[in-house]
Amino acid sequence: MEMSGKYLVLGAKGQLGTELTLRLGERALPVDLPDGDITDKYAVQDLLDALKPAAVLNAAAFTAVDAAERQPAVCRRVNAAGPLYLAQECEKRGLPLLHVSTDYVFCGTQKRAPLTEEDEPVPQGVYAVTKLEGERNIQKTHEKHIILRTCGLYGKLGANTQGNFVETMRRIGAERRNLRVVNDQFCTPTWVPNLAAAALWLLENEKWGLFHVVDSGETTWFDFAKEIFRLCALAVEMTPISTAEWNAPSPRPLYSVLDTSKYHVLGGPKMLRWQESLEKYLAQR
Repeated sequence: MEMSGKYLVLGAKGQLGTELTLRLGERALPVDLPDGDITDKYAVQDLLDALKPAAVLNAAAFTAVDAAERQPAVCRRVNAAGPLYLAQECEKRGLPLLHVSTDYVFCGTQKRAPLTEEDEPVPQGVYAVTKLEGERNIQKTHEKHIILRTCGLYGKLGANTQGNFVETMRRIGAERRNLRVVNDQFCTPTWVPNLAAAALWLLENEKWGLFHVVDSGETTWFDFAKEIFRLCALAVEMTPISTAEWNAPSPRPLYSVLDTSKYHVLGGPKMLRWQESLEKYLAQR
């Protein structure tokens, strides 16, 4: 099933927004800053009135986790207030709203098993707290919503994309022969085309609600980097370190592997194993 009309893609110059725009082709209404300022409710109203989309896909977010600790007000406006304004305006117009959230809503100490949509979020740090606020603002405001929690996205770099973990490791691995990488954070990095296919399938089949959508399996950033270097034939001597040793300004989840059973039981496009996705990404880039 396919909705008629065009889809507004917010954050269109980021990795996911770029992929969604490419997949939608002529059906995409790609918008990014400065035209797509979701922190201004009147700008949101004007944008929807002008473009008259059939659905809204919000891939815009404040994702600089450490910078969020220094700019909490800005982060909250983008990650919490923006989704609220979108939900309010989509509710008024009867428009479906698809919003992208994060595995960071979990602190990673609740359990050592994949986390489901029923597990209680325990966010740590400004980024995580504001992303959860954004989720809940949508849930309490607009029934026709899809919220996707995902993790560690990597894909085509858009105009507003600083990079991704894979590209960062490729660059550093070509410059240095010794590298320290965190080895006690377990998650599932996700290839953007897989997430985009799942997102559009859920939207076009009107599967409303909260879904965990990540590639399958689990790894640490250390083992993920190790596989990147292997596939790129980069000889890098790696030293595993702890999150405490890394000492980042903002806390990270120690275990945020997401359970995708709720999504997969619906019959949407299969999420690949993270190793297969990484190999495909490096072969196509």
